[in-house]
Amino acid sequence: MARDAGYVRTFKLAAEQCPIPPAVDLIGERWTCLILRGAMLGLCHFEEFQACLGIARNILSDRLGRLVAADILARTPDPHDRRKVVYALTERGANLLPVLVALRQWAMDAGLGKASYPELCDRRDRRPVGRIAVVSHDGRPLSLEDLVWVGPKDEEFSPPQPERLKRAAA
Repeated sequence: MARDAGYVRTFKLAAEQCPIPPAVDLIGERWTCLILRGAMLGLCHFEEFQACLGIARNILSDRLGRLVAADILARTPDPHDRRKVVYALTERGANLLPVLVALRQWAMDAGLGKASYPELCDRRDRRPVGRIAVVSHDGRPLSLEDLVWVGPKDEEFSPPQPERLKRAAA
């Protein structure tokens, strides 16, 4: 099924304005993800990040600088030792938690890593967190087949349905 020129133009404009590529550019690099994970686990000093991650000083300095510039980490003097600096997640940085949890869950499902500790658990009962899911406005879990992308003029950008995917693979 061929798409008309208006659909293609609208889709192209949406792709150019998509927020995913700049987000991946900012946080999608290996060391940056590990720094964010470390910050979420309580690392806060340059030396801690370096020792726990085994990252070169120049790379760590660069990544921390980028995260501070993006308001994902805040850099403040250590109140206990003014010669040191504390790096802490900002609200914007803490809001990355579901992104990192979903990415970890996906990677584990895809066989891209090994189960490792520490495991993220609910503080109240110390049980592992549930699966990250896309849910409807009323809380129903949704799959790709349940979704439709709607453009500014109510045009629809539907993902291929399973039967269409099967035909395309054949």
